Amino acid sequence: MYRNRNSKKLTFFLLIIILLSIIVFIFSRIIFSDKSQAERAVEKFYEYEQAGMFSESWEMFHPYMQEKFTKGDYIEDRPHVFFNHFGVSSFSFSIDDVDKVKDWFIEDVKEPIALAYEMTVYQRYKGKYGNMTIYQSVYATEVDGEWKILWDYN
Repeated sequence: MYRNRNSKKLTFFLLIIILLSIIVFIFSRIIFSDKSQAERAVEKFYEYEQAGMFSESWEMFHPYMQEKFTKGDYIEDRPHVFFNHFGVSSFSFSIDDVDKVKDWFIEDVKEPIALAYEMTVYQRYKGKYGNMTIYQSVYATEVDGEWKILWDYN
């Protein structure tokens, strides 16, 4: 009888460990999926933009984007347009519709990007000319183990 009770406890304990292992596995697959990492990269990019850390956000650009404008131009132009011209005091953003895209082109003259994640970013600005929302398709792809950001120029 004593042996039977111990084997039931052991079986119960093993079932709990197996169940917890399955839950951890599923949870980690969701959290660390490419889709989640791509979305997190875009969130980080716009968090840098919110904080006025344009040097850091420029560093997150894909090399194709870094060819479009130098770091100095971006750091100067980006805040100038939104904060100075529009008189923006703050902005918030949200991300919707994260979808996997294969063989995506940033523009016709560039090589296709084998795998990217497209998402819609809504930026809500509050400024001296009232409130406005800009929405934009933003893409994230992995380059040398880091997630990089692209905008569509087609």
